[in-house]
Amino acid sequence: MANQLRLPLKKYFQMKSVSVLSTFVNYLKAVIMKKNISILVAVAMICFTACAQSNQKQNQKTPTMETKSTTGKVVKTDEEWKKELTPEQYEVARKHGTERAFTGIYWDNHQKGMYNCVCCGEPLFSSDTKFESGTGWPSFYAPVDKNNVDEIKDSTLGMVRTEVVCHRCGAHLGHVFDDGPQPTGLRYCMNSASLKFEKQ
Repeated sequence: MANQLRLPLKKYFQMKSVSVLSTFVNYLKAVIMKKNISILVAVAMICFTACAQSNQKQNQKTPTMETKSTTGKVVKTDEEWKKELTPEQYEVARKHGTERAFTGIYWDNHQKGMYNCVCCGEPLFSSDTKFESGTGWPSFYAPVDKNNVDEIKDSTLGMVRTEVVCHRCGAHLGHVFDDGPQPTGLRYCMNSASLKFEKQ
């Protein structure tokens, strides 16, 4: 009797389109009809072992290469920035350079709109806070959101200044001084090369 049941059992488990559970149920019926308890126990052990191995494989998660940032920070290599930016934008925004006064495209811009980071698109300054400083660089008395920019102590060039960078990607924007108009009394002296104007 056992030899007669081995062949059907093998065929049952070779059927790829039938799940382990359905295979067990169908074969259980066949065994009950044959009234062979020893074979029934053997089949049950085989099926439950197969189910346990299947669940173990499903629980083993494959690690993914991409992880989502919880801070929204934008981090790229120098080579990636070079491909996305013009040489002037790269030199100013990524290497902390400074464009010459009265040469940037936004120092004399009077259109209404938003000045975004040229590297990551973060909104930085509104035309509503832009004013004529006479310095030759686009100047604002406040950022659109204080959380969108970071201020860092800068001791280069033999003086102490406050550097302004994009909070999201770290792009160098310019410097902030305390000789601006009210209501803040601040002058955010920015580089046009670090900005991208979006007209409203």
